[in-house]
Amino acid sequence: QVQLVESGGGLVQPGGSLRLSCAASGSRVSIDITGWYRQAPGKQRELVASITSGGNTNYADSVKGRFTISRDNAKNTVYLEMISLKPEDTAVYYCWLRTLFVVNYWGQGTQVTVSS
Repeated sequence: QVQLVESGGGLVQPGGSLRLSCAASGSRVSIDITGWYRQAPGKQRELVASITSGGNTNYADSVKGRFTISRDNAKNTVYLEMISLKPEDTAVYYCWLRTLFVVNYWGQGTQVTVSS
């Protein structure tokens, strides 16, 4: 089993910045891809950003140029740097990991609220 623990969410004003962290622990697994999803009230969960084991990144069009995903393999941690935040970025952000055997793991979620 793999445990994913997110941190770094909170309340920020429009135009502000936040950095989310996702620390993985537990069993050693072969990771295929890790990323961040978000879910706003009344909306479906959407993939925000992902990074493959080879380092390839992908972003939702709505966050391109504002969000950056990165990882520190030594710390088993994935980050999501968010700048120029907008009210529409308000959501619960979930860390996600998929193994090479297509097993998905999720964090518990961290709330990001962008409001003045």
